[in-house]
Amino acid sequence: MPPLPPRPAPSRKRRSAYRLGLRAETLAVVALRLRGWRILARRYKAGSGEIDIIARKGDTIAFVEVKARATRDAALAAITAQGQRRIAAAARVWQARREDADAAVLRFDAVLVVPGRWPIHVADAFTAPQR
Repeated sequence: MPPLPPRPAPSRKRRSAYRLGLRAETLAVVALRLRGWRILARRYKAGSGEIDIIARKGDTIAFVEVKARATRDAALAAITAQGQRRIAAAARVWQARREDADAAVLRFDAVLVVPGRWPIHVADAFTAPQR
């Protein structure tokens, strides 16, 4: 089998978006910690899905999607149905691997990062779509 050709380097725009996403996730982690959440995982990947942050506060475990956009509404709208399905699939994998998750309340939250504002934590931003 011949070797795969090298991948082209990511564009400047793509690298910039990646860095913006990392900064937004870091801000989200700080905001959640200041509100009493314990971070269980960042950038959890399972199958075709990824969860930006998994956090716990008391008996609640939140699978948190972080979105950085110009406005709150644009950030919330960026959580698409396809994205919700991917997050939910990754959450099911994570839950199956954790015994302590069975007794917890599980929910899907969002942290919206908007310029000039503290990150906005939206509890129960969406419900797990059916498979």
